[in-house]
Amino acid sequence: MIASHFMELSSENQRILLNLARQSIRDALAGKFRVVVPEDVDPELLQPAGCFVTLHQTGSHQLRGCIGRTQSVDPLMRTVQETAAGALQDPRFENWRITPADLGALEIDISILSPLSPAKDVLDFEPQEDGIHLVFGQKSGLFLPQVGRETGWTREQLLERLCMEKLGLSPLIWRNPHAKLFRFSTMIIGPEPFQAGSLKAAESR
Repeated sequence: MIASHFMELSSENQRILLNLARQSIRDALAGKFRVVVPEDVDPELLQPAGCFVTLHQTGSHQLRGCIGRTQSVDPLMRTVQETAAGALQDPRFENWRITPADLGALEIDISILSPLSPAKDVLDFEPQEDGIHLVFGQKSGLFLPQVGRETGWTREQLLERLCMEKLGLSPLIWRNPHAKLFRFSTMIIGPEPFQAGSLKAAESR
């Protein structure tokens, strides 16, 4: 688990968020998703923040879903639950939707985002440390910091792939003077096997 200066979460609250995300996905698959806010919630879990919930195949690390929000005014607990359920509807996997039978072969992690910070220019970021959010006109796209760490891509390669994969534009559109880059950092909770633990177990520890 990687901590960041912008937010402090105890290990117990990180565990609660992971288990809330797991339960939200189970409930969404069963058609009974609802936001759960337990009594006596730790104020840490009520801080507003953007987040992404990601699901990968265990072993191969093949992506199966990743949905999130760059910013949110809602309590973190609510945002995690809503984005977890939303990961099942990732449009990239319209023809390969997750089913309850898939859960035992998946890993889950949560990336909690710091506020977006304008970069001095489009190359003003650290490829293996910063998340990047590129905006061009009405289009925008984001890579979490994990992308740079896992691929080893250079700044230019990250920007080119971001333009193509997330904005659906020319790989060189980042060079346009109207392209604007925002940086962010993340607290990563996980990854863990999807089937590990439960909210009830976490709350009783």
